[in-house]
Amino acid sequence: MNIDKIWSEYRMAIKAFLHNKVSNPDDVEDLLQEVLIRTHQNLDTLKSKDSVKSWIFQIARNTVIDFYRKRKGAEGIHPEDLWYTAQESETEHEFAPCIEPFLKALPEETAKMIRAIDIKGQAQKDYARENGIPYSTLKSRVQSGRKQLHALFHECCFMSFDQWGNVLDYEVKPGKKDPSAKE
Repeated sequence: MNIDKIWSEYRMAIKAFLHNKVSNPDDVEDLLQEVLIRTHQNLDTLKSKDSVKSWIFQIARNTVIDFYRKRKGAEGIHPEDLWYTAQESETEHEFAPCIEPFLKALPEETAKMIRAIDIKGQAQKDYARENGIPYSTLKSRVQSGRKQLHALFHECCFMSFDQWGNVLDYEVKPGKKDPSAKE
């Protein structure tokens, strides 16, 4: 396994995990980069391809622990910055409410799959196994679902992305309603 393959498969799940543990989005981005660096530096210690998921999540857990240890003596830590005080319902991926209207426009099974894999961070292999779908078939469905979702985004909004495909900013196209606006 190489770092690109590992990172493309687990990056979103790791980011969702970090959002569950750290409230500041800038810290999450820093920690995500730290996890990438540690993963790259320790790739030769990976004993089996079957244990990649648990291995990379252990790196992420250790990175979060180190983050809080470094901040332990720092002044100005607010209770909302502490991951262990967050309630589970508040720890969903930060963009989930904005994405929900778009997901509702997808076929039900596609929306369910995208929620599980891209928002909640479930591994594709686990989702395929739980739903009795061959892994290769699921990978194709995920790609297709992502393309459908992307088309819905593109129809509604002008979007700018970073080099990893993360949304940096968006602007609702003239004549379209902002799907993230509360009614």
